Amino acid sequence: AAMAPRWEAAVLLLLLVLPPASAGLSAYFGTKSRYEEVNPHLVRDPLSLGPGAGGSLPASCAPLQLRAVLRHGTRYPTAGQVRRLGELHARLLRRPAEAASCPVAAALAAWPMWYEESLDGRLAPQGRRDMEQLARRMAARFPALFAARRRLALASSSKHRCLQSGAAFRRGLGPTLDFGGDEVEVEVNDSLMRFFDHCAKFVALVEENDGAMCQVNAFKQGPEMKKVLEKVASALCLPVEDLNADLVQVAFLTCSYELAIKNVTSPWCSLFSEEDAKVLEYLNDLKQYWKRGYGYDINSRSSCILFQDIFQHLDKAVEESKSSKPISSPLIVQVGHAETLQPLLALMGYFKDDEPLLANNYARHAQRKFRSGRIVPYAANLVFVLYHCDHVNASQEEYQVQLLLNEKLMAFHHSNETISTYADLKDYYKDILENCHFKEECELPKVNVTAVDEL
Repeated sequence: AAMAPRWEAAVLLLLLVLPPASAGLSAYFGTKSRYEEVNPHLVRDPLSLGPGAGGSLPASCAPLQLRAVLRHGTRYPTAGQVRRLGELHARLLRRPAEAASCPVAAALAAWPMWYEESLDGRLAPQGRRDMEQLARRMAARFPALFAARRRLALASSSKHRCLQSGAAFRRGLGPTLDFGGDEVEVEVNDSLMRFFDHCAKFVALVEENDGAMCQVNAFKQGPEMKKVLEKVASALCLPVEDLNADLVQVAFLTCSYELAIKNVTSPWCSLFSEEDAKVLEYLNDLKQYWKRGYGYDINSRSSCILFQDIFQHLDKAVEESKSSKPISSPLIVQVGHAETLQPLLALMGYFKDDEPLLANNYARHAQRKFRSGRIVPYAANLVFVLYHCDHVNASQEEYQVQLLLNEKLMAFHHSNETISTYADLKDYYKDILENCHFKEECELPKVNVTAVDEL
């Protein structure tokens, strides 16, 4: 309480001496982005289905099965991020600056550090709302599938934020839908939702191999980051050698967390311009690209176990439909991580740029496809919907599929259309479905080769 007047006065001074933090920063928070960044209409109405919600299906098509892979909702920072923020905040406290001579540092030193390590990536209240509202929008978009007494198979990674997200999704469907009682069991399935932990080749050659992140580390030392570092050090009246890229990034992420968790513009945002934000977004995207995306083949190949499981359930629904049996699993919802979705989308060939993301081609990637905040923000979702269509010209047109990412229809690679026959889709991904075997893909090479040779 004693700190409140000093804190408020410091912030007031900060607002007087600095232009307000650009509203444009929120477009560059990468994997820490709010879901509303990809669907701005939700800011006004969290239950709106948005423009073009009707889809483009013939009236004679009825949905048979929905398979959704979700990222958990908005979460608190991890313990490691809280520690780094605490370290930066402590440096400002250790170097008391007169508000008049260094207003930014004074305001941030007075900022109440409310994050605790015990929060460690747990689901925030906003994250529960993310999931409840997503469930309600899905039920509104596919009312026949979410009708009363339809079976919901709900699975999750073992992480607390995912289990809580699964429970919140179920809650969002409300008591009117009978999915086997209010507390439908959430099955823990790390082999599908955290396949990356079970892939020895990925763990050894990417996850635990510092050399695999050479482009990320090079960018941290590069001219773009150096410029941001110098600017932040100057604003905080700190020697530039007292800062590094990780501390600057944690200050930027604090700006993102305050927006996502509390819907406020944090004073930490005042350290950054929109140009700085683009540089820090690229640093985040570089890490995603080399650790979860196209940087190394094993990143995406490790997800073939999940990809094949999706198609096995779609196959089963087709067979049951052909035999005039009820669909045993009309709704399959699985909750994982950005690290679950990003490799899966790379395996399917989405958001691939002509040129790899490198430390030295930042400027050339200003218009890149691979922007993690647009692909896997909090509550990101990839949905396969299988339809049975009557009155078709050929038997292979009887079963059709649509793919939605973050509730928007995606065009298929093989046709550039937003609907495909199931047969054509399976044919396009035939090699992955038949030849991508998780056990073989993830085995460590028997011979002694360097990680770089292998990757």
